[in-house]
Amino acid sequence: AVKMADEAVNIGPPMASKSYLNIANILKAAADTGADAVHPGYGFLAENADFADAVEAAGLIWVGPKGSAIRVMGDKVAARVAAQSAGVPVVPGSDGRIDDPDQARALALKIGFPVMIKAAAGGGGRGIRIAQDIEEFDRLLPQASAEAKAAFGDGGLYMEKVIARARHIEVQILGDGTDVIHCFERECSLQRRRQKVWEEAPSAALPQAMREQLCASAVALAKAVQYRGAGTLEYLYDDASGAFYFIEMNTRLQVEHPVTESIFGQDLVREQIRVAAGLGLSFTQEDLKINGHSIEVRINAERLPNFAPCPGKITQYHAPGGLGVRMDS
Repeated sequence: AVKMADEAVNIGPPMASKSYLNIANILKAAADTGADAVHPGYGFLAENADFADAVEAAGLIWVGPKGSAIRVMGDKVAARVAAQSAGVPVVPGSDGRIDDPDQARALALKIGFPVMIKAAAGGGGRGIRIAQDIEEFDRLLPQASAEAKAAFGDGGLYMEKVIARARHIEVQILGDGTDVIHCFERECSLQRRRQKVWEEAPSAALPQAMREQLCASAVALAKAVQYRGAGTLEYLYDDASGAFYFIEMNTRLQVEHPVTESIFGQDLVREQIRVAAGLGLSFTQEDLKINGHSIEVRINAERLPNFAPCPGKITQYHAPGGLGVRMDS
């Protein structure tokens, strides 16, 4: 990516807090190169409302939702409240963030085990613990808070009832600040350590009537917060009962966006940039027709016997290719 760029700027040392998470350094790089817009990608500050505000305060275009929308939908607790206000079902759990261990303990006993402890800020499976009983809950609560604090700078937590054997379905949406359309769904139920390793679009398990209902709820929620740009609303779908529950929103592009692009022949990054430039979306809801099926696989390089993340020395590499194959590396 650095070699393909017209210009490259050193924004700091390898430690993320001093470089990729350093707002002042990134804004200086934009000013020094004469950039007029900032695309946040899908990591580090991509869902940071303060960064979005700082970019716009510096007179630059932020390629993403307004900071106000990120504050509502990027925080899982605030997003639950917004979803309930928009009539979108949510998983039974805490109504707000929990900072008091005694309050958390009482609520866990009320919800009933197993319960999931989750970080209020951030995502990517960080800061999540599942407790099967009260003893395990007492042990895991401080762990989850510490991990959330280390990963996102915020140790706040909230809780949800565990939905056994649920599917993880996410809906891709695009908004222009007023109107919102959906690009149907992706299924990401196959995960390891709560990291998605297999994504496909559309879901092979979702009946058409349920697909329409799910996507309509995602559009309603995004409209309620006047969402601008690309975003993904994540749901748990219980195919035993046919019920679905909103769990969170990613107020950014996702790593798995290519599977949606592949079944529509559309470029979601182009649409993000068009919306940020005030041009609006280049297609309507009626233009989108699912064409075929797309699968994305994430490859994890790990070392035996404990499967620690470590590729070791790669001595041979053959990239896949051919008709219909896309390689993002």
